Amino acid sequence: MAIRVLARPTSHRLIASTCKPPSSFPSPKPHYFSTNPLASSERQENSKLVSHSDVFQRYGFPKSQIHDFLSKNRFLLNSSTSDIEKSLKILLSLKPSHEFLVSVVSSCPSVLEFEFLKDWEMSISKMGISNVSSSMVFNVLEVSRKFSLGPETVYRCIQRLKGLGFSDSTVSRVLEEFPMVIVMDENELRERIEFLVGIGIDRKHIDRIFNFFPGILVCGVRNKLKPLFKEFEELGFTVDVARREILRDPCVLGLELGELSRCLELLKNLKCRVPINEKIYRDGAFRAGIEVKRRIDCLCRYGLIRRDAFKVLWKEPRAIMYEIKDIEKKIEFLVHRMKFDVLWLVDVPEYLGVNFDKQIVPRHNVIEYLRSKGGLGNEVGLKGVIKLSRQRFYNLYVKPYPECEKMFGRFVGDVEVKNQHPVGMWKLFKPKRYPESKEDHESIRRRRYLLPGMIILMKDFTIGLLRNSITQLKLKVSRSFVVLFLKVGFLGIKEELRFFASQVRL
Repeated sequence: MAIRVLARPTSHRLIASTCKPPSSFPSPKPHYFSTNPLASSERQENSKLVSHSDVFQRYGFPKSQIHDFLSKNRFLLNSSTSDIEKSLKILLSLKPSHEFLVSVVSSCPSVLEFEFLKDWEMSISKMGISNVSSSMVFNVLEVSRKFSLGPETVYRCIQRLKGLGFSDSTVSRVLEEFPMVIVMDENELRERIEFLVGIGIDRKHIDRIFNFFPGILVCGVRNKLKPLFKEFEELGFTVDVARREILRDPCVLGLELGELSRCLELLKNLKCRVPINEKIYRDGAFRAGIEVKRRIDCLCRYGLIRRDAFKVLWKEPRAIMYEIKDIEKKIEFLVHRMKFDVLWLVDVPEYLGVNFDKQIVPRHNVIEYLRSKGGLGNEVGLKGVIKLSRQRFYNLYVKPYPECEKMFGRFVGDVEVKNQHPVGMWKLFKPKRYPESKEDHESIRRRRYLLPGMIILMKDFTIGLLRNSITQLKLKVSRSFVVLFLKVGFLGIKEELRFFASQVRL
């Protein structure tokens, strides 16, 4: 059986073995998943962001703010989700309130560090303070995180304050308003207490002063309190007056040097009516200066600089007599309802002096109604609303529009104006008429004829007196005097006066 064998030529086999593929067509390589470390770290960050967001959302954080919060605080991605959740649980145990938790974490995200918070678990409740406020816990944690303090340091501070005689409410108030007391020396606290005792304040009032004004801890004795009392003495106030005002309002100790002098200078330069001035000074000059200072601070809180605030009170002294809450209500209405800037008070300070319910609100309602209906030709500013008299405002904006009379509240046709007195009261003041007798008629007739005779006697006496004065004394009378005498015509004796004038040597 024959077998056929096919053989390929050698030359072709050699070419095929030595041939290489062209460089422009590289051989395909298999593709696998990327092993780039940057891409993997991004995926890990995204997964942490998602897991952290879920944790924050479960603890009451607004969903719309979580992503922005985590993007601003990237250091939280270095912590695991479990540590974040443990930190949130510890914070919630310190003060069981979701509002407190959100405010603390939003204001100071660094407190979420688990290594810092694990020492604080259930520590606030063991420090011996009964009434713990949210702001106190927040401020204590913030200062402790800033200075890397533990709960034992805060505990020692609380015991130190109690040892000085402060109550639990005062300790809580001090830690809330001035948490830096944690790092203060006890000698500094004693120095302030001894100063208050030195000016005559009883120790039983010290606790109330620190409770009402914890800012005294900021005031140094040598650089603030002693110079302040020296200023009081220079203004003419005794230590007894200053002590009485401190017991009445401990915030007096927070006055800046020269502040009371500036307030008293404003009061001296006020130009107001006597009743207003008496009401301002009814409790003494010291209290009047303090009231001015409180209203200056109120105006400055709403954006006025101190110079403009003093100018407003100088132009409108009635604002010194009003309560702070009334001034705040008027400014809130001015800014939020009337949409005017607070700087308008510098141009129209009378706004603070008018009645809120009887003038400001009704006039604003009328102007707003007319503006919505297109009844205002020109825009009405604050001057047009406040400075017009009540009658003129009524004639301009209320009387042409009857529908505005009800919201204006006065000068309305259906409102009865009550008289101050009964209708027939005027008859009682009419003088009584008595019948005339013959004696009355005779007396009137005598007086009627007696008067001309008296005039003639006076005429003769005057003529004789002038003749003697001119002929015997030889008076030299000026022309203006003679002309004046001629114009007077004393008692109708013009002819005699002309005769005398011709005898005078001009």
